Amino acid sequence: MSFSCGVECVLCLGCTRWAWKRCTHVGSDDSATWPLATPDEFEHVPRICSVILAVYESDLSNPQFQPPGENRVNPDRVVKRVTYDQTQGRAPPYLIYCDHDRREIVLAIRGLNLVKESDYQLLLDNRLGMQMFDGGYVHHGLLKSAIWLLNQESDTLRRLWIENGSNYDMIFAGHSLGSGVAALVTVIVVNHRDRLGGIPRKNIRCYAVAPARCMSLNLAVKYADVIYSVVLQDDFLPRTATPLEDIFKSLFWDTFIREDRKLSDPRRLYAPGRMYHIVERKFCRCGRFPPEVRTAIPVEERFEHIVLSCNATSDHAIIWIVREAEKALERMRESTAGAVTTAPKVLKLERLLTIEKEHKDALERAVSLNVPHAVTVTSPEDAPSQVDKAESSVSQIHDASKTTSKSTGERTNWDEVVKKLFKKDEAGELCLKIEANAPQ
Repeated sequence: MSFSCGVECVLCLGCTRWAWKRCTHVGSDDSATWPLATPDEFEHVPRICSVILAVYESDLSNPQFQPPGENRVNPDRVVKRVTYDQTQGRAPPYLIYCDHDRREIVLAIRGLNLVKESDYQLLLDNRLGMQMFDGGYVHHGLLKSAIWLLNQESDTLRRLWIENGSNYDMIFAGHSLGSGVAALVTVIVVNHRDRLGGIPRKNIRCYAVAPARCMSLNLAVKYADVIYSVVLQDDFLPRTATPLEDIFKSLFWDTFIREDRKLSDPRRLYAPGRMYHIVERKFCRCGRFPPEVRTAIPVEERFEHIVLSCNATSDHAIIWIVREAEKALERMRESTAGAVTTAPKVLKLERLLTIEKEHKDALERAVSLNVPHAVTVTSPEDAPSQVDKAESSVSQIHDASKTTSKSTGERTNWDEVVKKLFKKDEAGELCLKIEANAPQ
């Protein structure tokens, strides 16, 4: 009798602990200790979100969702637009947009379509530890989609880059399902920049909006200098485990798993890159507040728990993200307009140095926490902040690739190129591949 009472007490305490932690956890808790973002680093987000939103439009000449003002997409600058009929389920629809005013080439990919079976098949094409890649693990279906997309559009991107003087920024952006594809496209391109005309790393960026968890933690931190994830408050997808069969585990059992056990699992996937968290609601407070944007490169507690909120799905909508990102940027500009006491260029330089230091600290933190296959910067030449020193090497690779392409006349096969980022030992186990094909 006493034993059964003891068991009941333990169960009650365990259930009470779970209910308390789950019900009191709100979206703003995930970034409570992060510093605020600055207008200079966040100013690109609303504009890029508007380009992604354009993929959802049926007619860009008469848009239904496009925001007014400077962020509206100019239909005349859409180089190419691809629909579901053309992708045949291999990738979500996308468009290529060339913004000459801001000197940007943007490849924007739409998110999950609830009525398209092919999108579900793409998202479900993954099992825990199924796909090894670049010294870590990635989502299998999203990687296949990224390779297919590069096989289709790398020639177009390369042509646009060269025709516009080889000094535009190359931006890969996506929402929801498309964010994972865009992030993995970025990883491939960063490691094979010579295939797109020798583009420097500093000119490559990715904006993963409402991102899917698509890469292991070491990769998420490693590429935080080029991939930026944008999360609105309680959005469910960055917190949802992939493969999807682990959703039940995420909802119920992850609360009881120690953080070090999560970090030690190399197969566990995470939202990629640097995180920008738009926060507009507070615990036990009704209504929305003026949004603020917090940013960090977290290693621990990287959006680990699904938030039990009625806004978990609405915060995933791209149209809401566009609106709240614009509000947040306007608020940041207003708050800093009267507070600037030094030259803006000096402040911007200081922030850039801080961002570089945050990335280096995150890499070192991952190593100190024994995150599987995590690596830190081993020399100044390896640091992302030293990309200018590597540009001469990239030019040499570019010249060599041009010679090869002229002699063979063959189109780049990205399936073969990507295999260079796979690494297995004789037993078929994952081995860390430190060296990339293009200078870091």
